[in-house]
Amino acid sequence: MSDSTGRADSVLAAEADQEPVVDRPAAKAGSTATAGGAATTGRGRMPWLGTMASRYALVVVWALMALVYYILMPHRFGSTATISSIFGSQQVLVFLAMSAMITLVVGEFDLSIASVMGIAATLIPVLVTSHGWNVWGACLFALLVCLVAGAVNAFFVVVIGVPSFVVTLGMGTLLMGVAQAISGSTIVSVSSPSLSAFALHEILGMPISFYYGILLAALLAYILGWTPLGRGMIFVGASPEVARLAGIPVRRIRIGAYLAGALIAGLAGVMLVATVGGFDSSSSATYLLPALAAVFLGTAVVQPGMFNPIGTMIAIYFLTTGIFGLQLLGFSGWIQNVFYGAGLVVAVTLAKVIRDRTTE
Repeated sequence: MSDSTGRADSVLAAEADQEPVVDRPAAKAGSTATAGGAATTGRGRMPWLGTMASRYALVVVWALMALVYYILMPHRFGSTATISSIFGSQQVLVFLAMSAMITLVVGEFDLSIASVMGIAATLIPVLVTSHGWNVWGACLFALLVCLVAGAVNAFFVVVIGVPSFVVTLGMGTLLMGVAQAISGSTIVSVSSPSLSAFALHEILGMPISFYYGILLAALLAYILGWTPLGRGMIFVGASPEVARLAGIPVRRIRIGAYLAGALIAGLAGVMLVATVGGFDSSSSATYLLPALAAVFLGTAVVQPGMFNPIGTMIAIYFLTTGIFGLQLLGFSGWIQNVFYGAGLVVAVTLAKVIRDRTTE
C-alpha cells in the first residue's frame, strides 16, 4: 500500500470515531474468489477477538500483574491503603501526561512540560510566602506564566519553523534555571488549607484530585473523538500538508496545542503544590520521563497506534502498579527509574509496531 493510501486510511479512521478502516470490498472479493471452502479465514470468523486483544491486552497484563502481587503479598498489596496509594497519588503525573499527549496528537513534541510545571510549582510558594500574595492570585499568575512559555514555544516552532525538539528542550532548561533562581535553589513551601483542600479533600476514599484527572481525561477523549476540533487535531498529526489542503487551520491548531499543553502542565504544578505543600525546583526533570512513558504506552491500548487520553490513564496506573508492587517486594528506589526507562523503550517500540501494522 502506498504512503498516500496509508494517510487516507488514517484520516478516514479519525473521521469514523478513530476506528480502523477495513477494506470491505476487497475482503468480499477475496472470499468469493476463493474456492474449496477456504473463503473464510480464522480472522474473519472472530474479528472481535482480534480487536479486543489489540485494544485491551495491556489491561489483561495489568490484571495478571496485580494478581501475582496479591498472591505474593495478600495482606500488603491487597490492603485499602495500597489501592489508595496507587490510584490516589498520581494526579500530577496524569495532568503532565495529558499535557504531553496534546502536543503529540498534532505531531509536535514538547520537552518543556516538566519545567513548565516546575515554574508554576515554584512561583506559588515564593509569591505567597515571600511576597504575601493571596494563594489563588499566585496560582492564576503562575498559570499565566505557563501560558506565556507555551506561546513562546509556539512562536518559535510554528511561526519561525525551528524544530520543536530544540525549542522545547531549550525552554525547559531555561525555565528550570529561572525556577532555581527565584527559589534560591532550595525547597520552597506554602501552607494553605484552602489550597490543600482543593486537592486532598476525600470523596469515596479517594482525594478529589483523582476525580479531576478522570474528568480531564474524559474531556480530552470527548474532544478528540467527537468534535471537529479533535478530528482536525488528529488530521494535522497524521499529515499537516494534507490537512492544510483540506482547509483545516493547521497553524492555529498547532499553536493551540502548545498553549493547552502549557496550561495543563501549569495545572499539574498547582496540583503538586496543593498535594505536597512545596517543591524542589531542581527536581522538575524527573517528572518528564514517566509522563512520556505513559503517553507512548497508552498507544498500545483502547485505540492502538493512536495517542489517546484513556489509554494514557490506563498506562499511568499500569506503570504505578508495577513499581509499587516491586517496592513492596523490597526493591529499592532505583527500580522506579529502571521501570520507567524500560517502559518508555517498550512503549515506543509497541507504538511503532502497531502503527506499521495499521498502515500495511
